[in-house]
Amino acid sequence: MSKYLSPFTKQQLLPQEEMLEIEKRKGKLFIGIPKETAYQEKRVCLTPDAVSALVYNGHQVLMESGAGEGASFSDKDYSEAGAEITKDTAKVFSCPMILKVEPPSLEQIKLINPQTILISALQLKTQEKTYFEALASKRITALAFEFIRDADGTYPAVRSLSEIAGTASTLIAAELLSNSTDGNGLMFGNISGVPPVEVVILGAGTVGEFAARSAIGLGANVKIFDNSITKLRSIQTNLGRPLFTSTLQPKNLTKALKRCDVAIGAVRGKNRSPILVTEAMVQHMKKGAVIIDVSIDMGGCFETSEVTTHKKPTFIKHNVVHYCVPNIPAKYSRTASVSISNIFTPYLLKIAEEGGIENSLRFDRGLKNGLYFYHGILTSKPVGEWFDLKYSDINLLIF
Repeated sequence: MSKYLSPFTKQQLLPQEEMLEIEKRKGKLFIGIPKETAYQEKRVCLTPDAVSALVYNGHQVLMESGAGEGASFSDKDYSEAGAEITKDTAKVFSCPMILKVEPPSLEQIKLINPQTILISALQLKTQEKTYFEALASKRITALAFEFIRDADGTYPAVRSLSEIAGTASTLIAAELLSNSTDGNGLMFGNISGVPPVEVVILGAGTVGEFAARSAIGLGANVKIFDNSITKLRSIQTNLGRPLFTSTLQPKNLTKALKRCDVAIGAVRGKNRSPILVTEAMVQHMKKGAVIIDVSIDMGGCFETSEVTTHKKPTFIKHNVVHYCVPNIPAKYSRTASVSISNIFTPYLLKIAEEGGIENSLRFDRGLKNGLYFYHGILTSKPVGEWFDLKYSDINLLIF
């Protein structure tokens, strides 16, 4: 009689632990969008189309009445997209997740419930210590959209708004050169037999690239200055043509500024934009020439620059028109709103798909980069060092 051979080992026949499939539970978001109250802020975080996409996926959106008016979106547009509209500001701020363009004021933070998720801009340079103390007292989890990174390492919100600011700077310059604003009566345009408008751009980043792209498209003669050879090489590649590029040598820059009709400043620094154009250089510029200082939100790169507003955007100094509005994208609020909405919507859907903000932060390093408060604990090193506040490494809080 042959001995029966078992197909299993003795170890396999012993009782084993049951292995259960772990399924990610899709989360349901309840998003509040308050009306922006900051000075001259007309943008809104989500367009009606974005709201429609979120509602279709089973999420709730509560909007304060008039939140989209500045960007030409009516309450009816949002209502038809599936959002609930209310005039009760406190009700909007009581939602578990709040979306804003500008950071909330201290008065608005008082309306926010404990443990709320806040997604907005941070605008570190304009904040005070009390803002962070107020967030900590409410144990809020806060993300700054300007610090959220993409898979390729870029900052999508900053890039989108820089693209708008760059393109806008050329359009504004074209407007200021016309007779309708008492300009020199010059037209951006490669008109046969007429010498083109001369444009000098300081900075070869995203703002500089899109300012150059628009100016070239309108037929202007463009000169770009930057101290990074890599950026200058990159901008020529991106624009697909050879351009006049130079490092920031005072002799070359002074010569270019004397001849130019428009000078666009798009240089950023760590804490403050470096002053690249002195008052003496401005004095030697053409009468009626235009300066657009896009860097004004970080102090400006022209020595003669002073902050202006959308209502009174220009002033004249040494016979040169200065445009120094810090928040240029707000002038084109609808375009800027669509751009911001395009960034927010995929992230919101992803957060819900992954079962909530905790899981998203665990697996998405780019999203984690935008986090500066986690349940009331400061997790941002730049914020901690800037305001002398105690901060913790987020990787020690989320495993």
